[in-house]
Amino acid sequence: MLQEFKKFAMRGNVIDLAIGVIIGGAFGKIVSSLIDDVITPLLLKPALEAAQLTELSELTLWGTVKYGNFLAGVLNFIIIAFVLFLIVKGINAAKKKEAAAPPPPPPADVQLLTEIRDLLKNK
Repeated sequence: MLQEFKKFAMRGNVIDLAIGVIIGGAFGKIVSSLIDDVITPLLLKPALEAAQLTELSELTLWGTVKYGNFLAGVLNFIIIAFVLFLIVKGINAAKKKEAAAPPPPPPADVQLLTEIRDLLKNK
């Protein structure tokens, strides 16, 4: 069982997934900080000033519904979804360029054999 686990854990896909999760966690912290500390305050500052509040968590309805935090969460989701959309779009464009490249010509010996085959077919 230990050998099977080692074989499973050392497969390329598992290692790639682990690296992706670690990088994703680090990237998530960067994105969260950017959204929470930079973008959200800039976009919601007019709403905070209109409500005469200093923090987003103080933006509430009836004193209990913290819609400021909800707006921040929605904004966070939209920005992350847009960034992921751009990344996937870039990857797809790169794949299309690779697929659109013409295949390399066959080696000279294969071309010669193809010509011989075609000549024999014609006789």
